[in-house]
Amino acid sequence: MKILIYGLNYSPELTGIGKYTGEMATWLAAQGHQVRVITAPPYYPQWSIGGNYKNTYTKDVVDGVEVYRCPLYVPKGKITTIKRLIHLTSYSISSFPTLLRNTRWSPDAVINVVPALFTTPGAMLFSKIVRAKLVTHIQDFESDAMFGLGMAKKGVVAKVWSKAEQVMFKRSSSVSSISRAMINNAIRKGAKSENTYLLPNWSELAMFKNVDGAGALKVQLGLPDDKSIILYSGNLGRKQGLERVVNVAWQKRDNNDLHFVICGDGAAKQDLIDMAKMLELTNLSFLPLQAFEDLPRLLKLADVHLVVQNAGVADAVLPSKLTNILAVGGNAVITATEETEMGLLVSKYPEIATLVAPEDDEALSKGIDLALQKQSLNKVAIQYADNFLDKEAILADFEKMLKRLVSQERRGIRVSLRKVFSK
Repeated sequence: MKILIYGLNYSPELTGIGKYTGEMATWLAAQGHQVRVITAPPYYPQWSIGGNYKNTYTKDVVDGVEVYRCPLYVPKGKITTIKRLIHLTSYSISSFPTLLRNTRWSPDAVINVVPALFTTPGAMLFSKIVRAKLVTHIQDFESDAMFGLGMAKKGVVAKVWSKAEQVMFKRSSSVSSISRAMINNAIRKGAKSENTYLLPNWSELAMFKNVDGAGALKVQLGLPDDKSIILYSGNLGRKQGLERVVNVAWQKRDNNDLHFVICGDGAAKQDLIDMAKMLELTNLSFLPLQAFEDLPRLLKLADVHLVVQNAGVADAVLPSKLTNILAVGGNAVITATEETEMGLLVSKYPEIATLVAPEDDEALSKGIDLALQKQSLNKVAIQYADNFLDKEAILADFEKMLKRLVSQERRGIRVSLRKVFSK
């Protein structure tokens, strides 16, 4: 198959959507498919163009994948709603000519990775021109998160955005997402249930089994060897509400057995550092985002993992960090309500994690205490990861779905040709 993946984020971004889109493209190419990707230069989660990349048009071949990068506006300082909208618009405009230049290549399937609703009109037009199947893959509902956090007021903007989502879902050959709750949300927004597909974020399970060297990494990072480590690792953004982690660290400042670690990068990082300095916390360390090859050891050294987010985004986004925490057998404290995707997960598998109310410092503090009482190796989490989060199995099933879609298109063309020549 010829597969075009169209999305804002891509490898070598280490967290979130870019990581999974990169792994998907590389895996599909390794199966013998021709894969092209249209994306932006890596900028996330630090919100600046990273590595040796420039904010311009480039083309590379990486791991068998042709990668076309298109420039975009990357906001500086506080990420406001206006800045974010300009950011998304700039990419949709700059990437459209590159999309059209791939018309002659004529892919069989186009995977449009959401969020990036602004690229959807181009993806729909392109798919129609080349007669490709359009797969809309939802990594998070950016509009729901934006309105849920109060970053934008509901009104005309919300109505227009909602209408655009309805059109996107109705015009897609398939709508996939990373959780059942998000698929149900897509159905409410106009997707046909028979056209939906569950494509959960995965884990490279072999990396997270029998992990050695966690103690050495602990020393290397300058973390206290004689204390329990309470770790948050990932994007440091507004959706997470990480000021609560700082608040709980302050509440537990007299507990000499605990040390908190916030590891990662993002728009809220400096505010969190300033907050910790103001509180004169000595039991909280900030670490930069670690290399992917060090992630198993980083997760293994933690006694408790924090998976925190604000209540307004509970089912608009699903923290991708949880997959690897489960794979390594970590004990996680998850902030979510019982009816959300993560709440239902804990309800079905009670020992998989500790569920506490979101946006509640006291609940988070008590949840940490409960998680510390559990066995160091969470066997329920490992079993769940083995059963449901294996990268090879998930992507192999996704490949089968793509083949079915494309074969339907080809059958439709053959039927049409027979009708023409029979007249």
